[in-house]
Amino acid sequence: MSGALVLKGKSLFATDLDDASIGPFRTPYRYGKLVLAASGSPDAFDSKLVDDPIVFRHESGFYMLYIGFDGQGYQTGLAMSSDLVHWKRLGCVAKRDPNSKYTRYNVALSSILRESGLTSQGRARKVHGRYLGAWNAYPNPGYEEGAAVIGLAWSDDLLHWELTEPILFSADGAPWEHGGLYRPNLIEEDGVFYLYYNAKTDPLPKAEGGGWHEQTGVATSHDLKHWVRYSGNPVLRNGGLDAWDARFASNPFVVRYAGRWGMYYYGLDVKGKARELLAVGDDPYHFNKVNEIIIDTGAPGTVDETYAHKPSVIWHDGQLYHFYCAVSGKWPHEVRGISVARSKPWTST
Repeated sequence: MSGALVLKGKSLFATDLDDASIGPFRTPYRYGKLVLAASGSPDAFDSKLVDDPIVFRHESGFYMLYIGFDGQGYQTGLAMSSDLVHWKRLGCVAKRDPNSKYTRYNVALSSILRESGLTSQGRARKVHGRYLGAWNAYPNPGYEEGAAVIGLAWSDDLLHWELTEPILFSADGAPWEHGGLYRPNLIEEDGVFYLYYNAKTDPLPKAEGGGWHEQTGVATSHDLKHWVRYSGNPVLRNGGLDAWDARFASNPFVVRYAGRWGMYYYGLDVKGKARELLAVGDDPYHFNKVNEIIIDTGAPGTVDETYAHKPSVIWHDGQLYHFYCAVSGKWPHEVRGISVARSKPWTST
């Protein structure tokens, strides 16, 4: 098990929090195994890989929305657990629709409205008597191909979801999001719905390193129909060339704790390392990056030797569990699945 890494004296990140304030957010003890892996079944929606966990509580159990890839595109599954370690697949709950302009090839139901307190039970919440989620979809076949959009989703039973028309389009945003919109994170506080999301630029010129950059923004609504992007977006920007998040500051997962707003996210640096990071603020629009890696990539041969990214946290039995996408190996032969770390040591693995 590896603890959190603190790099002092470097000007990559800025925060006014002391060590004790950051402590409740830490999850340094990795389980070291995948808790959910690709099914391997040729006809399954998650035959090739699983990705992007979103964990919540419902009734007496824990549930995980996750993304499955079958070689054609993303679809969304639901799994259930009684202990947050052993998971049972319940099926594909958001499927591609060949008749849809937006979800013909992909649909990632990658957010559910739940209790947002860091030490809350993380229960799924209802709005107007129904469960509420958010989805994004890439319009072209393949792995995250095309300029994705974001919409909402409604359900009576968590198994069957009705997707709305998109509520956010990349073309309506600023240049930092013109390349497409990524994972939404939906929370509600005092009658205001906050939809955090990351987005990418258009491909950059070779002179600027090629590829693209990803950063995080937020849009708000009082009625779930009319959404306004925050004028100060992106609320989480890329760091400098030597920063952990020089290329990506992505996949926000926002929680509340002790009057503050905490944003777990992952950073991708210029060397291709993806790690779990944290930013904390006094309001929903301004976040200071913590000078610490919350979960680093693992040693050679571990399940997260390549990437440790895409956070979702939940509190249980006095411990904070931090789920993330763990990747080992190199594309196209990488192994991509879901693993977990927590705030207290594991007695056994």
